[in-house]
Amino acid sequence: MNNNEPQSSESKYVPQRVPSPSRRTHMFKTPRAFSSFLFPDSGGVDEHGQGKHTWLQVLWLTGVDYFSTLGYQPGIALVAAGALAPIATVLLVLVTVFGAVPTYRQVAKRSFAGQGSISMLERLLKGWRGKVFVLLLLGFAATDFVITITLSAADAAAHIVENPHFALYFGHGKMVITQGLLVLLAGVFIAGFSEAIGMAMFVAVPYLALTIVVLLRCIYEVSLHLDLITYWLKAPVFQTNWTGVLLASALIFPKLALGMSGFETGVSVMPLISNARDKSNTGRPEFRIMGTKKLLMTAALIMSGFLLVSSLCTTLLINPSLAETGGEANGRAISYLAHQYLGSVFGTIYDVSTISILWFAGASAMAGLLNLIPRYLPRFGMAPHWLEHRRPLVLVLLVVSMIVTFAFKADVDSQAGAYATGVLVLMLSAASAVALSFAKEHRATGKKGFSGKSIYFWIVSGVFAFTLIDNVIERPDGIIISGIFIFTVLLLSFVSRWMRASELRVETHKFLDEESQNLWDTVCNKKINLVPISTHDPIWRQRRESMIHNYYKVQDDLAFLTVHLKDDRSEFSAPLKISVRRSESDHYYLIDVEGSVAIPNTIAYISEQLDPIAIYLGLARKNMMAQAISHVLFGEGEIGLITYKVLVQYWESTLEDDVRPVIFLMSE
Repeated sequence: MNNNEPQSSESKYVPQRVPSPSRRTHMFKTPRAFSSFLFPDSGGVDEHGQGKHTWLQVLWLTGVDYFSTLGYQPGIALVAAGALAPIATVLLVLVTVFGAVPTYRQVAKRSFAGQGSISMLERLLKGWRGKVFVLLLLGFAATDFVITITLSAADAAAHIVENPHFALYFGHGKMVITQGLLVLLAGVFIAGFSEAIGMAMFVAVPYLALTIVVLLRCIYEVSLHLDLITYWLKAPVFQTNWTGVLLASALIFPKLALGMSGFETGVSVMPLISNARDKSNTGRPEFRIMGTKKLLMTAALIMSGFLLVSSLCTTLLINPSLAETGGEANGRAISYLAHQYLGSVFGTIYDVSTISILWFAGASAMAGLLNLIPRYLPRFGMAPHWLEHRRPLVLVLLVVSMIVTFAFKADVDSQAGAYATGVLVLMLSAASAVALSFAKEHRATGKKGFSGKSIYFWIVSGVFAFTLIDNVIERPDGIIISGIFIFTVLLLSFVSRWMRASELRVETHKFLDEESQNLWDTVCNKKINLVPISTHDPIWRQRRESMIHNYYKVQDDLAFLTVHLKDDRSEFSAPLKISVRRSESDHYYLIDVEGSVAIPNTIAYISEQLDPIAIYLGLARKNMMAQAISHVLFGEGEIGLITYKVLVQYWESTLEDDVRPVIFLMSE
């Protein structure tokens, strides 16, 4: 329980941390075999291959999310924009190349550990305001990634049931097939996911190659029937000036926002890119950052080319009614063209490739969630510790995905609004974070006026904001679904914070000087009585000392402990700095602790480290509910009773059989 051996003056840190109770016993009891199955690792996705790949190899891991949208994006664009789909797609490409790519290149530069734009905003916004904002963004990110999983699985199921060969074996139970694909996806992650990059390349490269074959055949078909272009240009929407056409396309463009997905994933996979060739001494992985920038631009250019050509081909060769719900081309426009012009055999091969990349796009999103959730929620104290482990988190995400799939009836079109909402909110937050960062850097240099780069990214933010607002107005179900995710994240986060508020909540501690460490070593192990007080004011201290000696007949030395809270109380845990002094009369010790995020928890931690004879805790005798809320939010509250609760909970969770200190609760 205690660190009893003296430490050298070179090392100011305690050799081991005091673990929180939930690290030793999980929140629910499971049979030993099942528990060892659920908690075999340290959490998150497998770290195999971290920093060992070129950016071109990692490109395909991003690509399975980004490129897979070709499975449904052209059809959605045809239904949403009709004859204007190619023009609106041009605007989509321009926003991608001049908006999304520059934004995420800056995110990669400023968040090179793979945390993404959410981490940037967390650094810019402090305290509870920052925490709540991060939780809101996590809600939208969860919407984005979960809907990626469910929508991709639903579209893969659509390709299966619409294929005449597959339908003979799998039938037309789209819901059952989608749920089966989700279970299969979860099974892969439960087993392990160490070869993701190799699988991504194996899935994405053939898919793009086959798509090129289909699009070249479609271009050839159009060249044989040039009247298709004439017929297209005679559409009523083109019977006006080009200003009106561009304006109409701009208004339709937000409906095509799904074509910009994948950039957040592109940043999150940064740690996989090797930085071995970096010879700079800047402290930043410059070679990795440069590789990520190349990855983002290359992916955007590849996808832009496919979007432009596929949009034109589907507009010219597919009747829009076939792409609507229930139509043969619904959710599978390019696949429909493959069957139409290259035959059933090639079409089936293309369906297999499309199903593979759509299913693997869900894997990419799952990997993103497995990296994102453990990085924030447990650190905020807003998730149980078991969510840091991969397998339990995969099971939770599987259940959520199955519920979402059931709610949307495994329909691609009905999920598009929620997907676009999540994508656009993350892009808006990224552009805003970059704009704020440039403005902050401009002010730090002492320059006057406005930063040109900041203004540019505020304009980009405005474009994303317009797109988001238009998407919400057109498809309010997206913001409703996102709202459900956000409410769930907020509710579970604060419930978890409340439940975990009685953990020790200290990362580690160090001493301010050698004298403090030496004095600390002399009073450990039943040498003193610990007396937490709110101030070292001599009058208050003498009053408390007199009370203890008169009423409790204490003969041993007293150690008066004062805990100072750090400014940001929203942090769940923090390292402590400890100062120990001997009083002038040598009758007691003065212990000052700085950097605490919660006074009662820090007192309990110090007690566990010192192992005192007794602890004398004061009682404020105020409203307990108000005191409990004050403790959860601001680290204060009813010090005496909460400290007692923290200690008892910790003792119950540990296996040591040491003699515990006696606890006295004193009225203030």
